[in-house]
Amino acid sequence: MMLVRGLLLESFYIPSASMEPTLTPQDRILVNKIGGASSVQRGDLVVFDGTHTFADRAAGPGSGQGSAVARIMVSMASTLSIHLNESDYVKRVVGLPGDHVVCCDAKGLLTINGTEVQEPYLYPGDRPSDLTFDVTVPPGRLWVMGDHRSDSADSRAHLGDPGGGMVRLDDVIGRAGMIYWPPGRVGILRAPASWGNIPAAAAGEVRR
Repeated sequence: MMLVRGLLLESFYIPSASMEPTLTPQDRILVNKIGGASSVQRGDLVVFDGTHTFADRAAGPGSGQGSAVARIMVSMASTLSIHLNESDYVKRVVGLPGDHVVCCDAKGLLTINGTEVQEPYLYPGDRPSDLTFDVTVPPGRLWVMGDHRSDSADSRAHLGDPGGGMVRLDDVIGRAGMIYWPPGRVGILRAPASWGNIPAAAAGEVRR
């Protein structure tokens, strides 16, 4: 069990609404660590350590784990292999290294390498993005976004930070494979089938 928990699978708890409706608060997910970042594809849900990209801005009074209660909660959760680390995040991979990601086009849609993307997982009433952006993902990085776009501090919120909001591949813990709790929410997590038609990054771009 220690081998499975440490090397193959890991359990995480969803504390926020940033990935609704795909993931809702109090969902528990299993994350597949096999292959790590090398197996990540567009549309996948990934869990990553955001210490180097997201955590600094998100941190504030009361957000850390310095209190005795917080330390006890984290210790108990770790014993059950349910992680509450505030520097770990789950988001959807929108751009791989070399991808040109733009929002929004004349139709109000997200485009990847010039191809319009349909996003059936978006929170009802949300647009692909209220913030316009035009980015090319550098080598060794990912552009990630939450499904509840109006309630997600994702790559868009960190454009002005060092790294431009791009998550390091080295920080990817694994791919979210399924919701296993609560029972009424059990299900497999997959990338949209239509995303398989998105063309690769332009020739000459380095992809890791």
